[in-house]
Amino acid sequence: MDIDELDARIITLFTEQPRISVLEASRILAVARATVQARLDRMIRNGVISGWGPRIDPSRFGYPVVAFCSLTIMQDAGHDAVAEKLSSIPEVQEIHTVSGGSDLLTKVVAKSNADLQRVIDNIVATKTVERSSSTIVLNTHFQDRTLPLVQASGMP
Repeated sequence: MDIDELDARIITLFTEQPRISVLEASRILAVARATVQARLDRMIRNGVISGWGPRIDPSRFGYPVVAFCSLTIMQDAGHDAVAEKLSSIPEVQEIHTVSGGSDLLTKVVAKSNADLQRVIDNIVATKTVERSSSTIVLNTHFQDRTLPLVQASGMP
């Protein structure tokens, strides 16, 4: 789905002020309330906007360690089955099938470096992973960065 400048402005406003009402957004954007609502509905229906929820920071409730784990899986299990097994581990935040030297890339969180070992042990204990290689995040400069892309897409 293509987005235009107004779509980009709507997404920007709701990203920056997620609790704003559609009526207030229409006032700020100087367009009819129905226009804002119709555009939001269309973008939700087409998957451009995939959710409306709070963004949770695991470090703020005891999980300050973030690591990316490259996993080589048991090929007979298949990617979907491995992802299903790994989804039962709460510390596994993301799973991506990737190309290259490994099969899956996961983002995990832990309470400490020692706790990260426990999480990795739980991943391997699923009996679907042959090998794991982890990279610990030292500093996050930004993440979930979509607004610049949205704004560039909405430019005429």
